[in-house]
Amino acid sequence: MHIGPYKLPHGVFAAPMAGVTDRPYRSLAKQLGAAYAVSEMVTAREDLRSSLKTSRRLDHTGESGPIAVQIAGTQASMMAEAATYNLQRGAQIIDINMGCPAKKVCHKWAGSALMQDEPLALSIIEAVVKAAQAFDAPVTLKMRTGWHSDQRNAVSLAKKAQDAGIQMITVHGRTRDQGYKGQAEYDTIAQVKQAVSVPVVANGDIDSPQKAQQVLQQTGADAVMIGRAAQGRPWIFREIHHFLTHGTLLAPPLVAELKRLMLDHLQDHYSLYGSFTGVRTARKHIAWYLQGLPGAKAFKDHMNVIEDCDAQSLAVADFLDELGQVTDRLTYASSLLEMETTE
Repeated sequence: MHIGPYKLPHGVFAAPMAGVTDRPYRSLAKQLGAAYAVSEMVTAREDLRSSLKTSRRLDHTGESGPIAVQIAGTQASMMAEAATYNLQRGAQIIDINMGCPAKKVCHKWAGSALMQDEPLALSIIEAVVKAAQAFDAPVTLKMRTGWHSDQRNAVSLAKKAQDAGIQMITVHGRTRDQGYKGQAEYDTIAQVKQAVSVPVVANGDIDSPQKAQQVLQQTGADAVMIGRAAQGRPWIFREIHHFLTHGTLLAPPLVAELKRLMLDHLQDHYSLYGSFTGVRTARKHIAWYLQGLPGAKAFKDHMNVIEDCDAQSLAVADFLDELGQVTDRLTYASSLLEMETTE
């Protein structure tokens, strides 16, 4: 499939997740089979661009293309300017966020709150598409099925977005008022797929190769986007792609591979965030990687008091060396569905 001029090898994508899909994570996801990965949500506000948090989100150093940046805002002119700013700094695809359900975002009428006001949403889409045309850059849209269960307007908005120049649409199978509760529904995604000719990506509760296949069959979507299930399990991208291609399941990773992946990820993470912030923000990734493994809970308590990058990395290596003496391959005591994370 294509997003504008960019040909993708297959349809298994990494979802944008605030506080998760930074450049080190995106690079790892692509290394482990994601055909496409979108950045964390970046604010369109000009006064926040110089902040350390935003500058890290805009870091694409060494990242393989196509480089996709998701922007969020409430004003058409501001969003257009944000698109230009990001395209000038290495972005190749701009994704418009109309899917984030977080209260701090929706209270400012950004994210999925825009689905309440289709004229405003459409004016933003038109402005961003126009700005991106100067760079020959495609614009995509990520949204939900609607604002609430009585207002599922994804089909209506998708058709208008396509007419305005959007070149791919991702739909999370929940309304904004659901947040991440309950179960995603895919009938609305199927309706969107039937209503438009641009590629449609299905998102929400896809946590296994079998579930990915089911969702693709049910929706007719062109691709699937994985969020929460990839936290601590970034090899899920290659597992899904392999299953969709060959119909067989890959064996779980070797403990030795997990050790290599984690240590490489940690070093890349530290290089982006520095020692003070890096050792602290790495804790959530370590906890996700090790969740469900024997001895992980006790190790997490120990790891959370380590405040030095080298010591943290060494502790992870020692934990996995000990695990490797017991078993070659990863086996988990808990299901991915039990992970308390956000997408």
